[in-house]
Formats: sequence, structure tokens, C-alpha cells
Amino acid sequence: MHRLLVKPTVEYLQSYRSALERGWSPDNVNGRKTALAQLEKIGANSDEFLASLDDRGAEGGPITLPDGTQFARLPGFVRWIWDGDFKGSIGFRWQRGTAALPPHVLGHIGYAVVPWAEGRGYATRALAEMLDIARAEGLPHVEITTTPDNVSSQRVIEKNGGVLVEQFEKLAAYGGGRALRYRVRLID
Repeated sequence: MHRLLVKPTVEYLQSYRSALERGWSPDNVNGRKTALAQLEKIGANSDEFLASLDDRGAEGGPITLPDGTQFARLPGFVRWIWDGDFKGSIGFRWQRGTAALPPHVLGHIGYAVVPWAEGRGYATRALAEMLDIARAEGLPHVEITTTPDNVSSQRVIEKNGGVLVEQFEKLAAYGGGRALRYRVRLID
């Protein structure tokens, strides 16, 4: 089976842009606002936009949460889910030397599949590939969060070895509400 994850490059950019224009967003909190902001960045400087999606050195400046608060950026990168056309994105972030995350970071890995490709196993396969990448970073485990009503995401995480460790209340910066935290062991 071929690799599903690709590094965002100009070769794949038009398909990504098309997904944004169709209303998809890689961000399940800010949705359309994020999609529009990304379209603007692509239009202004597509090379800079693509480079911003691979920031293993955390050099991209602070991140801004949905409520406007800012925090130092963590090392991280995005990969696109690709099978000849754009199917979604998956991101990985971590702190060097520890599996712990700051309280404002919901999880190590986040993913989103375009609605017209949901239910076909893309998220499950993408997460499996990203877990291999996370394992190579030396982390003993990763945490992934979802909401109680997102049964599809829960299944994706569980198919990849995720174990529910807690229910918690999301920070007000993310709109509050209940969430589920799963842990996937990477090292036995």
C-alpha cells in the first residue's frame, strides 16, 4: 500500500486550495474563518504558506487561540492526505524531550478529512502513518482529543490503539464544552 501522507508542496496546492474554496477547513474550531485566512495567505505568498506548514524548529512566531490569546509555538508540521487528490490534513506537534503538552494544547495530533471523502478510512490510515512519525520522534505516547458526539473520530483513534484516559472541559479559549482525551502508546 502506498503512503497516504505527503508534505505540502506546490504540486498539491491547487487541490488543497479547491477544498478550502468548497468550504472545508483544517480547523474544527474556527472553521470557515481559518479557511478564508489560509486562502488569503496562499494568494499573498504560496511559498511562504507552504513553508509555514512544516515548522519543526517552532520558528513561526506565536500561535493565536480562537479567543485571541497568544502562546509560544511548539515544533510541528502538517501533512496532507493524498490519493491522487486532496482528502484532508493531519498535524503533529510536540515539546522536545517530553510527551507532556502545555494546558492550551489539546493534543499532539489533529486531523480533518474533506466531507466528500469521509467514511472511506482516510483518517484511520493517516493517523496510523502519523503515529509512525511520532514514534520516530521518540515520544512514549501521544494524546488525541475529540468530542463526545464525534463517534467517527473516536473509532479512528481506537482503531489505532487509542485508549480513553479522561473526559474534560475544554478551555474557554476553544469555546468550552466537554471533550475526550485518548492516549496512544508508541513505545512498549
